[in-house]
Amino acid sequence: MESSADRLATAAARGRAEEVRALLEAGAPPNALNLHGRSPIQVMMMGSARVAELLLLHGADPNRADPATLTRPVHDAAREGFLDTLVALHRAGARLDVRDAWSRLPVDLAEERGHRDVARYLRAATGGTEGGSQARTNAAEGTGGEVAVLRI
Repeated sequence: MESSADRLATAAARGRAEEVRALLEAGAPPNALNLHGRSPIQVMMMGSARVAELLLLHGADPNRADPATLTRPVHDAAREGFLDTLVALHRAGARLDVRDAWSRLPVDLAEERGHRDVARYLRAATGGTEGGSQARTNAAEGTGGEVAVLRI
């Protein structure tokens, strides 16, 4: 029989918000690890901000790092360009200034993939001081690189 941790992780990975909600309300622990050693927030469908919100509302740790890569959910959301999910994670306390095993910040991943709106949000949220290749380029060139602050 599949454990509640595995059922919750599977529902989160498939973006099934109503199933995630039902499992959490039935007592499935939001930070329990599945058979592969990952929590639901680590494997959730990044394009489903609703799944992220449900997990976070029920106590999921927004800063849970992958033990092998040190990536966190904010790295995944930034890399894939899911601004709504990234904002939900950030509002719940996710740190934006953490580096993965390759020393990349979430803003670096957003920039590498061309997710300009995500990169703008990340630079604005960190005060433009937390690196990112564009921020380093602007500093080296002496340009300001204005960033629009998103009001959410």
